[in-house]
Amino acid sequence: MTRAVVAVGRSALFKDIVERMEEWQVSALPVLEGDGRVIGVVSEADLLPKEEFRDSDPDRLTQLRRLTDLAKAGAVSAEQLMSTPAVTVHGDATLAEAARIMALRRVKRLPVVNAEGVLEGVVSRGDLLKVFLRPDKDLADEIRRDIVDVLFPTPVEPVHIVVSDGVVTLTGRVADAAGIPLAARLVRGVEGIVDVDCRLTAADAG
Repeated sequence: MTRAVVAVGRSALFKDIVERMEEWQVSALPVLEGDGRVIGVVSEADLLPKEEFRDSDPDRLTQLRRLTDLAKAGAVSAEQLMSTPAVTVHGDATLAEAARIMALRRVKRLPVVNAEGVLEGVVSRGDLLKVFLRPDKDLADEIRRDIVDVLFPTPVEPVHIVVSDGVVTLTGRVADAAGIPLAARLVRGVEGIVDVDCRLTAADAG
């Protein structure tokens, strides 16, 4: 996550919000209260209704369907514009959890908060993708240390781990067939892994 975060208070005005977004090249700003507690988020989507409805006179059906957007079209402060409660994530969340929240809630950035809801940073889609830049050697070392050596401390034949561009290939012969699908699942869960080709075989398979 990025710890240097630009944010606004609930009284921030429309133009100030736009200027901060432009200056910091971000698409959304957390709205803070008191000691830094996140109470909402103002995004570009919250600001656009003002332009969309600037010179229009929506019919009654549109008014009923777009009530929230019409209210934001007349808003002048962060408190009136923000989406609340804010979609946030805790600092101990995994990258997979953060990615899942972003996908389900259709947001590009997530404020990272502590147990009291105080802002600690922001994680973006770009931050989540950086994990795929981990060196292949680091991935192989983690898989060996945390998965293979734990699940298969005494393999029938040595377990070989090859990582190329984030794709893992596991080969070797182990004693227990039940550990093979578990190993594949755990390896797939390592942050930075693109895919897994598990070719492990078991001595008890036949």
